[in-house]
Parts: sequence; C-alpha cells; structure tokens
Amino acid sequence: MSAHMLLPTTSNLPVPRSAPSRSRTRTSGRPKRKWGSSPREGERLRPLTRGQVQDRLQELGDLYAEVSGGGPWAWNEARAAFLRHLAADARRPGFSLLIAETTVLTGYAYGFPVGGAGPWWAGFDGHVRGSLLRRVAPGRLFVVSGIVVASRVRREYQDRAWNLARRLQRRLLADHGAALGVTLVEARDAGMIETLRSWGWRSAGGDTHTAGPPGSCRVLVLSAGA
Repeated sequence: MSAHMLLPTTSNLPVPRSAPSRSRTRTSGRPKRKWGSSPREGERLRPLTRGQVQDRLQELGDLYAEVSGGGPWAWNEARAAFLRHLAADARRPGFSLLIAETTVLTGYAYGFPVGGAGPWWAGFDGHVRGSLLRRVAPGRLFVVSGIVVASRVRREYQDRAWNLARRLQRRLLADHGAALGVTLVEARDAGMIETLRSWGWRSAGGDTHTAGPPGSCRVLVLSAGA
C-alpha cells in the first residue's frame, strides 16, 4: 500500500469565523503582541507509544474528520478511511505518531523510517528514484504519512518556524535522526501540494510539476530542520 499524505484537502475545510470584536482602550507602551495560528508557546508536542495510539484511535479519527469538514455522511466516510490507513501504517517497523495538545488534542503527524528495501518499501518503488535514496544514509529517510492540523494552521503564518505543522514535521524527523522526509501526494491535489510547499516541502529531483493522469503521485521531500 502506498503511503499517501493524508492531509485533509483544503477545498472542503470550514472557513474559520472571526471572534466578535470588542472595544478596548488603547494604552501606551509596548505594541500589542501579534499571535499567529500556532503561537511560539502553545501546543505541547509529545510522541505516543503504540499502545497509546490504539487507546486514542477514536480521538485521532474524530480530529481528522473534524478538520476534513463536510456533512455527517462525508464525516463518517473520511474518518473510517483514515483509521484504515493509520492502522496499516502503525504496523510498519519504526512507526511514530507525534501529537500536539493543550487541554485537548490539536493536531498530530506520523510516519515511519525506511531503508529503501524490504516489504515495507513496497508502494514507493516506481515513485522514489535511486538518486533520492543515494542522497541520504541508510535509515535516515523518513516517510511522513500524515499531518493533521486545523485549517487556520494551513492558512496563516505558514512560513514561521513556530507554525504548528512545521513544528510537528520538524520534531518527527528530529526524533528519528532523519536527514530527509518524503511523502507521496496525488498529483491532481493542487491544494495539498501548495500547502505542503508552504511548509518547506519541495518536489523531489526529477519530479515534474504537472498534474499528471488520475491516480498518479507527486514525490515531495523535506530537509531536516525545515
């Protein structure tokens, strides 16, 4: 099974509503601090063990469906499909899932390391070229299967180091000593590709920028620390 990025598409995301305006008295002194969608001191990041992932599957599925949007039928279908993908990835050697939370779950990212050979590489052969594998030492290539964050994180302050999605993907690679992250994205999903590129992902060498036929994939890579 191919490990496709399961970032919810941007086309069906609910538009965030702005909070009601309140009149405030302006005071002199330091300018008002401007917070983004992922404040520097906001969500706590921590990995879950495999057992904890199993215990929180319902919660993980609920958040995925919530940020995917749509009506009840679409919500249930998206949730079920996501849980199937997650269960399959969780069986891969080295699987890791990192969550972000305040008093509640606010996002997560997950994936697994690969060495370029063996049954768990199946699904990437034919997509990832040998030149890409030669760029990194064995065991330092990490597949990022999914990043699940709220719509505002995908729309605001995407280039800031403290953007929640960037924090998650950077920590995920760092925890595994990975030099390069890699993911597959459906070639026609322009919204997902644009979002990932705004977080520092780039097309792999030799990968084209064309949409491609239905079912084809684009290979995107992410340098550690990006």
